[in-house]
Amino acid sequence: MKILLIISSFNSLSQSVYCKLKELEYEVYIKFAISKELMIEAVNEINPDIVFSPFLKQFIPNEIFENYPTFVLHPGIIGDRGHHSLDNAINDELKEWGVVILRANEVLDGGDIYAKVTFPMRKTTKASLYRNEVTTATLKAMQEFLQNYQDKNFMPIKQILNPIHKNLTQHDRRIDWEKDNTEQILKKINMSDSNPGVLDEILEVKCYLFSAFIEDTLRGKPKEILAKRDGAICLGTIDGSIWISQIQELGSFKLPATYVLKDKIKGVEEKRIPLVIEDDRKSFYELRVNKKDEVAYLYFNFHNGAMTSAQCIKLKYAIEYLKQECKVLVLMGGDDFFSNGIHLNILEDSKKQGEDGWSNINAMNEAVKALLECDEIITVASFSKNSGAGGVFLGLACDFAISKEGVIFNPHYKTMGLSGSEYHTYSLPKRVGNQKAKELLQNCLPINANYAKKINMIDEVFSCDEYESKLEEFCQNLLNDDFYEDFIDKKKDDLEENFSYMQECKEKELQIMYDEFWDESSSFHSLRYDFVHKVKPLNTPKRLKDINCMNIQ
Repeated sequence: MKILLIISSFNSLSQSVYCKLKELEYEVYIKFAISKELMIEAVNEINPDIVFSPFLKQFIPNEIFENYPTFVLHPGIIGDRGHHSLDNAINDELKEWGVVILRANEVLDGGDIYAKVTFPMRKTTKASLYRNEVTTATLKAMQEFLQNYQDKNFMPIKQILNPIHKNLTQHDRRIDWEKDNTEQILKKINMSDSNPGVLDEILEVKCYLFSAFIEDTLRGKPKEILAKRDGAICLGTIDGSIWISQIQELGSFKLPATYVLKDKIKGVEEKRIPLVIEDDRKSFYELRVNKKDEVAYLYFNFHNGAMTSAQCIKLKYAIEYLKQECKVLVLMGGDDFFSNGIHLNILEDSKKQGEDGWSNINAMNEAVKALLECDEIITVASFSKNSGAGGVFLGLACDFAISKEGVIFNPHYKTMGLSGSEYHTYSLPKRVGNQKAKELLQNCLPINANYAKKINMIDEVFSCDEYESKLEEFCQNLLNDDFYEDFIDKKKDDLEENFSYMQECKEKELQIMYDEFWDESSSFHSLRYDFVHKVKPLNTPKRLKDINCMNIQ
């Protein structure tokens, strides 16, 4: 069966759908919804059995849904219609939400329902719900939809044509710092993150607020800046305080709050936080350790998985410290991503882009090196969230790589105009072989956890429901005396044998990357600009066109 995905962006949800359909051995094509004309042209060219839109910001033309079975994903329950679905669900403090797959027609979200899946709501950002609960529910709904569509006896459910829910404006999202309590402020930012943010003004800087965290100890006047930490600022509220991690000045792009406010907060105290903190402590942190027996779980919650030079060095020092404190070190990543490599927004903001980019990639290499040369303990990468580029290879530097089912990997660099570093020419072929490594790097396509395990890129895949318990069990088994000592001995021997080759790989990688950072005409700079400034593509990206060509052939 030929399935054409018409999408506005190849985002995490679209990638998950693509990977799942490929896993189910469907013939998948991808086209961007650039214009009505190009969408119609794509459908007529491919002549698919099904058109499916998991992420679409415009209407599907009548010429498509009247002539082809066409379905759309809506992140809402039966009877919910319109944009800002998740925004409204968070705002209304609903306990349960879901997704539906509907047949496209002339009524917005009004077609017959072929699949529905619900999930419990979690108090978090809209972006986090979308990347996690919505994506997981979508994959379940897709399998249900495909079964139902091919069942001649299946009767779709009629959509309840309730009035379209409210499109929330900045007036609805506005924070009244003299009246709103901490929980209300958190909710308003959560329902607006990652888009459009909450419009506000901090120290006379008009900006959008993102990424909020409740603070349980600091107190002050409403909107008073009480402290700063790792790029975030802490603001007083009428009943407590709240951290704001990211700010987007009007006309600019998202950056850590302290980068935007700069000298305006020069005298604000930097409030450090211990590496090991109580599980019930409410605050903003980037690094945190949870120890169980002789296993240390290291969390590094960097916004969107992007890592600055300073964050890379902090991670390196944490790894070096924990070598002395445990026998098994588990890299846990962050709340929404494991890691996505270097910090592109910071580089775009820099006045010394070549120099700062070069520093960033070398700092990333230092963190990877701390893992590759760690022969005192066993290291484990826990890919419970998506990962890309250097973030993938940070994890693959560990002795073992474990993944949650459904996780998406993007083990490549070319889409950002980079050849890549992080010792990837050593770690990737070591796991998957030279040919498969070349294929992954050149094709620039996402792969899911099941495929990553199939090609030996990772070692184990555990289901979502059992992930935490299975991961803990896996790590505890590594502590078996006989296995542990034998493994460490072999690890020391392997490091001694491969040390020179590892360094050679790194040097060759950096040699190629030098011009990519320092040459102002390199494609890295233009591609980074487009990514950071969210420039809309004028056509379907070449790597996705290549999918179409391969399928047609």
